[in-house]
Amino acid sequence: MGGRDQGLPRTGMAQPRPSEAQRRYLERGLNQAGGKLPLFDGEGREISPKTIEACVAHGWAEPWFANPLKPGWLVCKLTADGFRVLGARADANEPGAI
Repeated sequence: MGGRDQGLPRTGMAQPRPSEAQRRYLERGLNQAGGKLPLFDGEGREISPKTIEACVAHGWAEPWFANPLKPGWLVCKLTADGFRVLGARADANEPGAI
């Protein structure tokens, strides 16, 4: 019936990996409670909205809450896939984690 593998996940296919800019952004959430991601880089420059949107599109980050002071800013946190793509455990940054 039709093509093979219909509806089944493909194995052996490379999973997308974050670019250097995306990785730097995502890594900043590893040391924050709940995996909160920053709006600014370590030098005070705004994180590119394209970087944030790409991480959300890949499922590595998700919107956390609306910023009432700057409604256009997307405040996000790492997802389980975000921790995984960085080689970290999601529960490693929770309060009381060892």
